[in-house]
Amino acid sequence: MENVVEQVKPQVEQAKETVAEEQSKVQESLHRVVLAALGSVGLVQDEVENFINKAVERGQIAEKEARKTVHEVTEKRKGTEKEVDKRFEEMLTKLNIPSKNDINALNEKIADLTKKVENLKN
Repeated sequence: MENVVEQVKPQVEQAKETVAEEQSKVQESLHRVVLAALGSVGLVQDEVENFINKAVERGQIAEKEARKTVHEVTEKRKGTEKEVDKRFEEMLTKLNIPSKNDINALNEKIADLTKKVENLKN
């Protein structure tokens, strides 16, 4: 039995390393995509605010109306961020890429298996 435990132990350790490496790669890629998407949304909001501020300076719109418009843009951006998050989750599901919860569940299973192997070893 101890021989089997010794044979399985390197495989379990390799599986842990592989899961950790893949998790890191996926998280880094998604992090970059999300930052790019949110950066684009932020740039648009900045441009809208600059445009509105210039319109106020020129007297084309009232300051009260400008504040209202900026508030609306900000609220819409928040909704857009939620929509971006939702679409990324859908994309991960379609591409069959595990979510953070999936990877955490796998890590827990690996930890449980490691404990069982150690118990069998003893």
